[in-house]
Amino acid sequence: MYDLSKTALILIGFQNDYFSPQGVLYDVVEESSRVTGVVKNTLSLLTHCAEKFALVINTPIHFTQNYSELKNPIGILKSIADAGAFKSGSYGAQTIEQLNQFKHVIDEIPGKRGLNAFTHTHLAQTLKNNNVSEIVLAGTVTSICIDSTARSAVDLGFDVTILSDCTSSRTPFEQTFYCEEVFPLYARVINSNVFTK
Repeated sequence: MYDLSKTALILIGFQNDYFSPQGVLYDVVEESSRVTGVVKNTLSLLTHCAEKFALVINTPIHFTQNYSELKNPIGILKSIADAGAFKSGSYGAQTIEQLNQFKHVIDEIPGKRGLNAFTHTHLAQTLKNNNVSEIVLAGTVTSICIDSTARSAVDLGFDVTILSDCTSSRTPFEQTFYCEEVFPLYARVINSNVFTK
């Protein structure tokens, strides 16, 4: 079903502000993350398959100290600024330490300053330069960053798969709703065990 030599695993939001108990947005995704087992399942996927994918790419979100790149933010971007999350150089903006063991296979693409991992980054060009035709998404927030990145990928001509057990949202209900009702409209939704068994 998948030619991993033409498939990239894209990691979104695996940063301390979401996944460390000391993170300022930990409470936003904690319940859904616990239910799906997003970190545990993503680590298992990487253990089994990291070197089989054409690319594994981490796309962290970083902001300047005063959030000057956000012009009149609303919604989650306003919440991020109000909480002081993902400031460049801060503990909260750092990639979670559990991913350190995979540094040798993870490429980091900087520049994400909003909802979509393709905007203001060279993600699309990197994928095209490496003959990637399919992307697999893991991370948070399902209803925002995963959704907007996935839709853009489809528009750019990539086949898209979203891992239901390697993503998390603001609530378990929201996670289930997106995985069962929204994503199937334009992408495949599977469990990571498709790759690990």
